Amino acid sequence: MTIAATTPKPIRVLVRRHAAIVRVTHWLNAISLCLLLLSGLQIFNAHPDLYFGQQSHFGHQWLGMGAYERGGTLHGVTVVDGYVFDTTGFLGASRDHGVLVSRGFPAWLTIPSVRYLALGRRWHFFFAWVFAINLTLYLASAALGGHLKRDLVPTLSQIKPRHVLHEIWDHMRLRFPKGEEARRYNVLQKGAYLGVVVLLLPVMILSGMTMSPSLDADFPWLIDLFQGRQSARSIHFITASLIVLFFFVHMVMVVLSGTWNNVRSMITGRYAIEADPPPLSLPAPIGDAP
Repeated sequence: MTIAATTPKPIRVLVRRHAAIVRVTHWLNAISLCLLLLSGLQIFNAHPDLYFGQQSHFGHQWLGMGAYERGGTLHGVTVVDGYVFDTTGFLGASRDHGVLVSRGFPAWLTIPSVRYLALGRRWHFFFAWVFAINLTLYLASAALGGHLKRDLVPTLSQIKPRHVLHEIWDHMRLRFPKGEEARRYNVLQKGAYLGVVVLLLPVMILSGMTMSPSLDADFPWLIDLFQGRQSARSIHFITASLIVLFFFVHMVMVVLSGTWNNVRSMITGRYAIEADPPPLSLPAPIGDAP
């Protein structure tokens, strides 16, 4: 008797991808960063101009938001390195209860939504401590538990130019890892996560500390590190903007590579991959035995 050969279909299996400490700190970081951003924009609106150096040089900001009136109409402008852009309705001038008002970022992007610098600072400082403690806990557990070396540091084969270019080309074509390769982060994920965790976030925290006169008194080297309090404010804004950019790219990749699968893995720790089924045990042919 002849048995037709068939190609077994892959099966979906759940594998362990994220430890509990990674999942808890991930969500705390997400919540803290969101509230830090919105309260930080409230603080920024108190003086929506950025400079480099120790002192504010009014009229020589590298980034500024403001408004001017022309023909009875308020116009919002954003200045970037001397280039002026009309950003009416969003930056410089936005609507508050239907009326255009002069304001850096619009009310719906700040906590609180009303002009309340003192309350915005309280929100910002509280969640800054929550975030800093949570990040320290994550880094310590990642280093001691092996997560940092095992999951985030690229291997020598992954950082080869040919491999990196191949990963970029696959992502451009929306081809994401399958099967066993999906168990681990690819080199682009590792580079992005590692850059945010060990570079952007620490710089954002240190630059934020530099803007506090009381902390400068305790750690005077912070001023020298960032070459002035105004430089620290600018760097704080830039790093926060890069983290927002990372967030949007991250969310796009989550959706394109499987929204529910990615969200489930960060809630339960389990991630679904396609695996080869176990080999079949075929019965002995009938009638061929002597």
